[in-house]
Parts: sequence; structure tokens; C-alpha cells
Amino acid sequence: MNLTLNNGVEMPALGFGVFQTPPGETVEAVRTALSTGYRLIDTAAAYGNEREVGEAIIRSGLPREDVFIETKVWISDFGYDQTLHAFDKSAGKLGVDRIDLFILHQALPGRFELTREAYRALETLLADGKVRAIGVSNFMPDHLDALLEKATVVPAVNQVEVHPYFTQPDVRAADEARGIVTQAWSPIGGITSYRGTGTSTFDDPAIGEIAAAHGKTPAQVMIRWHLQEGRSAIPKSVRAERIVENFDVFDFELTDDQIAVLEGLDTGVRGGPEPADVTLETFGRDIPEA
Repeated sequence: MNLTLNNGVEMPALGFGVFQTPPGETVEAVRTALSTGYRLIDTAAAYGNEREVGEAIIRSGLPREDVFIETKVWISDFGYDQTLHAFDKSAGKLGVDRIDLFILHQALPGRFELTREAYRALETLLADGKVRAIGVSNFMPDHLDALLEKATVVPAVNQVEVHPYFTQPDVRAADEARGIVTQAWSPIGGITSYRGTGTSTFDDPAIGEIAAAHGKTPAQVMIRWHLQEGRSAIPKSVRAERIVENFDVFDFELTDDQIAVLEGLDTGVRGGPEPADVTLETFGRDIPEA
């Protein structure tokens, strides 16, 4: 199942994420994902495992053009020349000449002039054919408006936290109005189980009831919800059985009523950091050379 981005590039709707996956576990996890059928791998410079993602893709034996690679520029490398160099660092670690989707990891609203310059670098990389599509992550509607005041290329993707407990309808609507694909990180609400208090999405009785009705797991129901609503989703796991389970979502369909139930679970509580709180002072870190 593919999504067509606003520049015509085809991207798998369901991908495999490696956020917080230790480098020592990344190769095996990504190899398992690729052998299962995933063809989109999402990583980031700040994750510290781009090199292992690249190694796993090589070891998989799949042709390079069969794997859609997505990675992100960290805020410490924002700025025109710095972001051009960030591409070199990421491409070098991944072992590729071209990255399929290259995105800015945060909006960095307190230093948005750096964000604009970083995005201008992405536009240059796109024009030069070094990336196939460009996008953003954790951008709120006002950040998109500010970016598009100067940008010449509309982002293809906005990767944000979306799960049944935090559905971000305003962001999703802003993306849709601009022809931007919303891509969900923490798509099955994993963040609710290790950062939240009270019920996690995995234990929610309403999600469990829908899962039972289809003979599926809560995780599979949540992933299916994203796909049916036209979003990209990038679940993560290092456990082989979970990696396989999360991909087994193409043989059932949620009803409109079931989707409405999932949408109605929104708590309005963000699990990740507030985009406005991400500053160079608090989140800056050096990204090593390739």
C-alpha cells in the first residue's frame, strides 16, 4: 500500500521506525522488518543508528530502489550550509548517494530563521536530485504557515505524534489543506505506556473491543486506523513477533463507527515534548561526522 506524495513520489504507507533502538539491535530489527515486507525505514541523525540501518539494508540483499529511506536533520545542524553538510553525514552513514525522504526533525520556533535556512537547503538538495522528497517533523499549523511564507516547495510529509489518545486534528487538517501527508510517530501510542499515567492505548477497553471483533490485536487496529484515514505510520519494535504483527494489517477493515470510537478517545495530552520547548540550549547535541 503506497501513498503518492505531492511531488508524485510513491512512498509506502506503513514503515518501520528505529527511534530509541540501540545501534546493537538495529541491524537485526531492520533486517527482520525488511524480510517481513516493510519497505519504508525511518531513522534520524539524532537516533545514532543511521549506520546500522544502512548496514541492514545492504545485508537484506534487496535492491536499493526497493527500500524507501527516510531520515531527519537534527536542530544542531540547522542553517543552510550546515544542513547541506547534514545530508553528507546522513548519506555517508547510510551508505547511499540519495535519500528518499529528508526532513527537518523539529520546527525550532525560537530560532526559526535557522529553520527556514535549513529548509532552503532541503530545497537545494531536492533540485540537485540528492533527495527524492523533503518534509518536516513536529511542525504545528503556525510553523507550516511561517515556513511557507518563504519556501518554494511545500513539504511532502509532516511527521508528528498521532495515536488514539492524541489525534492532533488541527495538525492533520492543516497538512491535508496543503497537500502534505501526515506521518504518525508513536502510531500505536507506545509513548502512553512508558511516559503516561493511567491507561495506555494497549490496555484501552474500547480499542480491545474493536480488536476482538476483528480477531486482531489493539496494535493492529491502531495501525489500520492510520492507513484507512490516509496517514503514513511508522511503528517500532525490536521484537521479531511484534514486527511481524504490526505488518499484518492488510486483511481487515474498520467500520466508520469503529473509526469514530478511536477518534473519540483523544485526551489532548501530548506524550512527546512541546514543539515550542525544543531549543538549541535544551536539546542541542553534536551529530558525529560520517
